[in-house]
Amino acid sequence: MFSSYDGLCTIGELAEHAGVSVKTVRFYSDRGLLPEASRSAGGHRRYAPEAVERLAMIRSLRGLDLPVPEVRRILDEQDDRDGAGGVDGTGGALEDAVAGRLRLLGSELAALRWREAALRLVQECPPAERPARLRLVGAVAAPPSTASLARFWRSWLPARMPARSVTAFLEAAVPHPPDDPRPSQVLAFARLHAFVTRPCDGRGGSSQPRAHGVAGARASAVLYAGLAEAYDLAGGELRRGAEPAPGEALDGFVDAYAGTYGVRDTPAFRRVLAGRLAADPRIDRYWDLTAEVISAPDGRPEPTPGSAHDWLLAALEARSEAAGHSGARAVSPR
Repeated sequence: MFSSYDGLCTIGELAEHAGVSVKTVRFYSDRGLLPEASRSAGGHRRYAPEAVERLAMIRSLRGLDLPVPEVRRILDEQDDRDGAGGVDGTGGALEDAVAGRLRLLGSELAALRWREAALRLVQECPPAERPARLRLVGAVAAPPSTASLARFWRSWLPARMPARSVTAFLEAAVPHPPDDPRPSQVLAFARLHAFVTRPCDGRGGSSQPRAHGVAGARASAVLYAGLAEAYDLAGGELRRGAEPAPGEALDGFVDAYAGTYGVRDTPAFRRVLAGRLAADPRIDRYWDLTAEVISAPDGRPEPTPGSAHDWLLAALEARSEAAGHSGARAVSPR
């Protein structure tokens, strides 16, 4: 391949053959990625013919933006495999490096799409509103983090609730921002972040529902598990546009509370439960914004635990009122 008597080449010849600068060859050689075959009497670097292929591999890996340490691991693994006759090793270093780079690129692309949607959001609003809009969306990282939402719910949930139950609740209650958001979804998520991080309004007390207060930590876990099943069933009803009505979802909803309180599901209990739930603190704003974040454009809003709860409470109140009227007619004089 090379014209020298021993088949070796100088650093300049290798650079010319590979189409790179001498500085590039020296850089990789100094970092141990491109071993020298020998040095000339004058101390100049000389390389074997296989250096051309190795340099091409290095350039390909660097072209994928893999860092030098990753390139070194891949080349070392290749050297070990070649030394074992090509039968040992599976290319795990290359596979891991490529997978890691893909994950990083996915995150970078998500950040770029989020920034683009945020910029469009600012660009498309009236000029007088742009400073406030910019401050709102600028408070959210790109890609956005859901850490503030998780902290909000962790402070809301009963203390010492089992970690597995907390995780299951957070998966349902914390919306994941879309990878390719519309400007309206960026706005909704930014408002959601602002909602959960706003300063205390001075009212004091906890927003934890009083209807949940009778349960200890482990009983709360059972309650939330039962509610999650009821919310899933109610979500199906919401997706098909059904009006609040008795059925499996409502029975499971009431059952979750009855089991926690250690009482039977009776019409009287349902009336008491409906009253307690109606008096509980509400965070409708959170669930409305969550629905905006997760819903498809121009489609029916995706159900959330909040909208499912409202559907079930409406069904419970309607059922309780009907039972109350029926009982009143049964005892009224004719």
